[in-house]
Amino acid sequence: MTPQYALEGLNFFMADVQAGIGPFLGVFLQAQGWHPDAIGTVMTLGGIAGMLATSPAGALVDATHHKRGIIVAAGVMATLASLVLWVSHSFWMVAASQIFTAVTGAALGPAVAGVTLGMVRERGFDRQFGRNQVANHAGNVVGAALSGWLGWRYGFGAVFALAGVFGAMTVVATLLIRRDSIDHDSARGLSDASSAEHEHASGFRVLLRSRPLLLLAAALAMFHLGNAAMLPLYGLAVVAAHKGDPSAFTAQTIVVAQLVMVAAAFFASRLIQRFGYWRVILITFFALPLRGLVAAMFITAWGVWPVQALDGIGAGLQSVAVPALVVRLLQGTGRVNVGQGVVMTVQGAGAALSPALGGVLAQHFGYGTAFLVLGAVSTGSLGVWLFFGASLRKACGVHRDLAEDAPLAA
Repeated sequence: MTPQYALEGLNFFMADVQAGIGPFLGVFLQAQGWHPDAIGTVMTLGGIAGMLATSPAGALVDATHHKRGIIVAAGVMATLASLVLWVSHSFWMVAASQIFTAVTGAALGPAVAGVTLGMVRERGFDRQFGRNQVANHAGNVVGAALSGWLGWRYGFGAVFALAGVFGAMTVVATLLIRRDSIDHDSARGLSDASSAEHEHASGFRVLLRSRPLLLLAAALAMFHLGNAAMLPLYGLAVVAAHKGDPSAFTAQTIVVAQLVMVAAAFFASRLIQRFGYWRVILITFFALPLRGLVAAMFITAWGVWPVQALDGIGAGLQSVAVPALVVRLLQGTGRVNVGQGVVMTVQGAGAALSPALGGVLAQHFGYGTAFLVLGAVSTGSLGVWLFFGASLRKACGVHRDLAEDAPLAA
């Protein structure tokens, strides 16, 4: 097996591992008698832990030559953390499980991005990372479909068993990537022109010294503050209205979104080449407010199609465009994976607060109001992206060859 195929296999299987049992957590805990605000709270605890872990994880990926080992360890620990939920449903055990899942999942993003960059270099990154995301979203489709069917046929226990299988296959796929296929200097975006100052810059120093990167992170934070809670909340809303079976409907919400994400990720690199990073990311910011409006208007079984299709467009394009743009902005600094981690940290701040905000709104004002407020909050990302459009378009559109210096103050 070629390293690229093994890398795509890794992305396929780690889709289920990285999110734990994902949106199934909400309906699983609901079946155990949990209320929406408590469910939102444990999700937020996990989100905060993941947020705090991503920047150190990126620094570790930049510093180590054992990137495959990081992926294997993270995959095993995330799988075990998910399986713990089947043993205990107490608040603190569930919270601990979510924290461990988030921390280990946070390491997978920078590690896989670093391995990809080390294998194909900057010029091949957009295309290969697009292929990675196609495989990742396809893995989510298969995992969600199997989880929905197994949960409906055999109960939630089968969902946890499937998570264990995907975890084992993640380890196998990682070990199939040959160690010598990864150039660790290229994996961190290091060039001969890199200065010592750039090489030793901390993650947040990298962020603060790059204005385009700072604006990107701020816009993503507001986007995820509105977006992260919508999928689990929509599943809860429809199930609470007795419009669908918990396992089957939750699987349907994931499958619809992920199928659209597969298509979006497949075309993302072509859209970036034609329209540029700024316009592609702008499209994703437009999709979310519309999604909130549709979700509030149609809390029905068929409403999953437009609600999750809009999620697929936004998340699918971002899954390729954002990491590729970070590589473009920080190429030559030797701190690319720290940059990936710190951007994930800032956007994770929004994602961590989203379930708690959505859960409280749903508990006290109803699901419709929660969707409208979450959609309204996300318009802040549009404001940032449009207000600073001139400088962002220039930064996003500048081509950097491998031999060029890429100053942090771009």
